[in-house]
Amino acid sequence: MLDIKSLTIASRNRQIVRGIDLSVRPGEWLALAGESGSGKSLTAAAIGGLLPGSLIAGGTLIWRGCEVSKLPPAKRRRLLGREIGYIFQNVQGAFTPFLKIGKQMDEVLYTHTELNRSERIAACLEALADLNLPAQKVYSGYPHQLSGGQLQRAAIAMALILKPGLLIADEPTTALDSLSAHKVLRYINAAQEKHGMSVLWITHDLRHVRKYADRVAIMHLGEIVEQGNAADVLTHPGHAYTRRLLAAVPALSPGAVERPGDNPPEAAAARMEVWK
Repeated sequence: MLDIKSLTIASRNRQIVRGIDLSVRPGEWLALAGESGSGKSLTAAAIGGLLPGSLIAGGTLIWRGCEVSKLPPAKRRRLLGREIGYIFQNVQGAFTPFLKIGKQMDEVLYTHTELNRSERIAACLEALADLNLPAQKVYSGYPHQLSGGQLQRAAIAMALILKPGLLIADEPTTALDSLSAHKVLRYINAAQEKHGMSVLWITHDLRHVRKYADRVAIMHLGEIVEQGNAADVLTHPGHAYTRRLLAAVPALSPGAVERPGDNPPEAAAARMEVWK
């Protein structure tokens, strides 16, 4: 569905992403994992042409057999709206604070579909209800009137309203507490199963990767150092950096079973090493 070949991202002074190859298959959930600053979010932004002007991307992005970089700007914008949906890390920034949620969702449908107003309203309410939100209340409300978890779910509803083939979720649970984060990931999982879409999920939480992802790619210092079936990579990591990431994951409870070699001194050293 999406093939990324030799992707590079550079500023004037340095190369940030170094020739990565990555593919997202139809209907799969692919996690792009790694520490902050490894280039994950920039990779996600490059897919939609959303990089800031100070950065230059190279390489090839192929969407369903079509090279994205060769599309005219208008067609690329339509692709971003219709076929590729984004959930951004800063959910507050995804909404204009002085416009009602419904108005902003309606703009998406007005721009990309031929639906009339009543049909657009019905589609918005259905999308919000699918995320277990009080649809009419959220539709008529402003962003500041929603909790963080509700606003994140509204952002997911807006990203899914056109039923894209690929959903790019850039650390969608960063600002949420553990319970809200778990709910948001369950909603994304339910939407994936309902619509049969692919998910490219940017994350640093390997515990959730183990539960939700089909495949995982581990990114470090702008490079993909390891990728494969999520269960295999997380159970039998082949790269030293992946092993350090896993060692840095805190145990959920005092009685949790330790991984081989993760005695307290080694685990502490690994946690320090992974952030160097």
